[in-house]
Amino acid sequence: MQHIISIRDFSRRDLDHLLDRAEDFAAGGYDRNLLAGKIVALLFFEPSTRTRMSFASAMARLGGDSISVDSVEASSIAKGETLADTIRVVSGYTDAIVLRHPKEGAARLASEFATVPVINAGDGAGQHPSQTLLDLYTIRKSMDIDGLEVGILGDLRYGRTAHSLAYALSLYQVTLHTIAPRGLEFPEGLNHELHDRGMEVKAHRDVKEIIRDLDVLYITRIQKERFPDLGSYYDVASSYRITPETLQGVKDRLILLHPLPRVDEIDPRVDSTPHARYFEQSRNGVPVRMALLSEVMR
Repeated sequence: MQHIISIRDFSRRDLDHLLDRAEDFAAGGYDRNLLAGKIVALLFFEPSTRTRMSFASAMARLGGDSISVDSVEASSIAKGETLADTIRVVSGYTDAIVLRHPKEGAARLASEFATVPVINAGDGAGQHPSQTLLDLYTIRKSMDIDGLEVGILGDLRYGRTAHSLAYALSLYQVTLHTIAPRGLEFPEGLNHELHDRGMEVKAHRDVKEIIRDLDVLYITRIQKERFPDLGSYYDVASSYRITPETLQGVKDRLILLHPLPRVDEIDPRVDSTPHARYFEQSRNGVPVRMALLSEVMR
């Protein structure tokens, strides 16, 4: 695996291999010096807590080092340097690059100029493959992925984590339920692609009409900036909020996932229920990213 840019670049066999590797790392039976002497560059031109820190943690646990840029203002891009030139330069300092960028397609562009592997850590409304892998890993720890009823709730038009996860799930035998406000549904192109891959996709407006049938509910933030006024936002956001009351009558094995950070879409009282797995999901980012780094840097 030279670069990790999009879930679309993976087969099911690739995904299962990486999930197996992550499982091995989580069990602790690995060489602590596997990447000794290696350096990864963390180029984050958008804010990040979990993704950036888990990549740094993963690298440290494998005996390697990381160097980072945390914003456009802290880099020569602020002086007018192109992303292509930045990537060319940084390739000379490191053994791999992890890139987060606000523009969709930036990671693919970077891979064309890099002389070391590039891992996409999120590019605009595009893809976030490492997040998707830890999502799949968290699901697989609880139940077999094949045969599941999975719901994805929130902003599905612009949410890159939702796009990546939906595509990855199309490689498994999953029925997908989308739950989104009008105007924030999956892009038509993605819907057609999922249907062409044989995936059954069912659209809903109200989470209450489907939640009792679900095995997994993946919750994303309703983005305030997409609404013309605060009143419209709060009307919609309140109806997409998961509370303990929403969970009455759900399957015992239902798990709730969220890429974080959350705002108001999950009531904090839900945290103490057996369904809440989003903090475990975040922790799973370390073994999954250990698996990714070990694949591209070995």
